Parts: sequence; C-alpha cells; structure tokens
Amino acid sequence: MAFLGKTQDRFSEYQKPVTTREKLELVSKIDGFDGVEMVFPYETSTPEETMQLMNEFNLNFAAINVNIKKEAEWVPGALTRPDKGIRDRAVVLIKQAKDFAKAVSAPHVTCCPLSDGYDLLFQVNYRDAWKFMVETIGEAAEYMPEIPLFIEPKYSETRVHCQLDSTAKALLLLKEVGNKNTGITFDMGHSLQSSENPAQALVTIFESGFDAYIHTNDNDTKADWDLIGASHHFLHYVELMFWAQQCNYNKYFTTDASPRIFNIIEFFNRHSEITLGAYNLAKSLNHHQILEMMKNEDFNGLMKMVNKNIYRI
Repeated sequence: MAFLGKTQDRFSEYQKPVTTREKLELVSKIDGFDGVEMVFPYETSTPEETMQLMNEFNLNFAAINVNIKKEAEWVPGALTRPDKGIRDRAVVLIKQAKDFAKAVSAPHVTCCPLSDGYDLLFQVNYRDAWKFMVETIGEAAEYMPEIPLFIEPKYSETRVHCQLDSTAKALLLLKEVGNKNTGITFDMGHSLQSSENPAQALVTIFESGFDAYIHTNDNDTKADWDLIGASHHFLHYVELMFWAQQCNYNKYFTTDASPRIFNIIEFFNRHSEITLGAYNLAKSLNHHQILEMMKNEDFNGLMKMVNKNIYRI
C-alpha cells in the first residue's frame, strides 16, 4: 500500500500524500486486486477502524508488514545493534504487529530488516550481528506462533550491504532460529539483485521445509527499481509462476512495484495484466511433460517448448 501514495528517493518526491482510506479506495479501482499488505503501524489505526475500512472496500489482508526502519533510532539498524534496548524495542514492534494481525485476521506478519547491515568495512562486528539477528528473530517468532513471521531478504538498501542479503542467508537464519512458524517473503526483484534465479530460489525455500510469500516486480539487476513485472525478465517471470504452481503456492502474489512518475491506477493495471497473464500462461503448459523432459535431459525439446508455448514462435 505504501506505493499508492507519496514516495521519495535521494533526489525526488513522487505522487501526493494520501490517507489509508484513499489508498484502499484506489486498490478497489485496480483490476485483479482484492487484497492488501498494510504497513504497521504507519497505515493502521485500531483493529476495529481498520476492519471497517477493509469491509467498506471489500478487501482482504495479504499480510501485515511491520516497518522497523522508520524511527530515528532504527535508521542505522534495529535487530542487530549492540544496544540491547534498541533491539528489544524493535522486537516489541514486531510482536505488536502480530497482535494487530490476529485482531484483523491477517494471515501472517512480514518484516524486511533493511537497515540492519553495514555501509563500510570494519563497521560492525559480524559475529555479534549474526548472533543478535538469530536471537531477535527467534524471540519474535516464538511470540504468538499462530501468526507466522516471514522475513524478507535483500542485498542492499537501505544499507550498502544488508545483513540478510540473499535467499540462502535468510534460510540459514531460519534454520538457526529453528521455528517452523516462520517463512521467507520472496521478492522477485531482490532475488534478481542478488544474482539469483528467482524460480530456483523459491523452490529452495519450499524444499528446505519453510513457507514462502511472494512479492512480484522486476528490475535491471543493478538496483531494486520495483518495476512492473516481466518488463525486463519475462521468461524468469513465467518460470517463477510455473514453479509456484508446482510448489502449490496458495497465498497472494503481492505487488511490490513503485509507479513513481506513472499514473498509479494504470501502472498497477499493467502489472496486474502481466502477472495474471504469466500465471495463466504457466498454468497452460503441460507440467507433466516438462518435468519428464527435464528428467530425461531433453534439453532441445525444452528449448522448443519455450519457443513454441511461451514465446509463441
């Protein structure tokens, strides 16, 4: 929902400030959307008031996103700081987000600890930072386990190098935490920025015994531009949808894309079109035949399938 209002980067400001109600009204006008990921506590009010707004526009919750980077004390980091008081207050906010999610019947809480990491070498104690991350995520995950906690990795931004910089690093963290009521918020753009193959990374999450929640977007791999899906990586997008179906993915495909200079409703209409189109295209493929060709190492047959059934050559 944050991308439906005013955003900014180091150089410019985009769009205009709008209220949560105005954002929800915008969502109700976009084709193909019936759910939202709402940022706690900056887009929420009381559970009762929030549910009244959601019911007014006939919308569902995809997730509650807890923002632990906005407050001044968390700008340099939240979950890995040497100061235990700073870490504890960040954990409290995640717990409060879980309380809110339960009150509004949201399925889970997602958190992207972007401010935890470093900008310079010899800046942080890597040993302590990892230990603190395991401890803080572990404590947050243990609280109210019926509301799962999903962690979102990213290579960089807001730090030059984020603590959880890849899908593999996030999975290692969750294995250290050892709580099955956790998962990975898998952002396609973050995966591309980390030089991953998004479909392979998604499968790795599920095969490692954890759940996944998907953010859709695209970029040029140099930065997390949050572009319309498939605008740069069409075949990656279709392959991601193919393996999401193979993994029986049953959550929302949430849009983490930023309109910046574009008309908001039309921007998200275009993203909805390509995402639904890619999903349906992947669904139309002969999954059994493709898996058999992979098993038999029929590489030429697979290339012909891509050309004929995906690129329509």
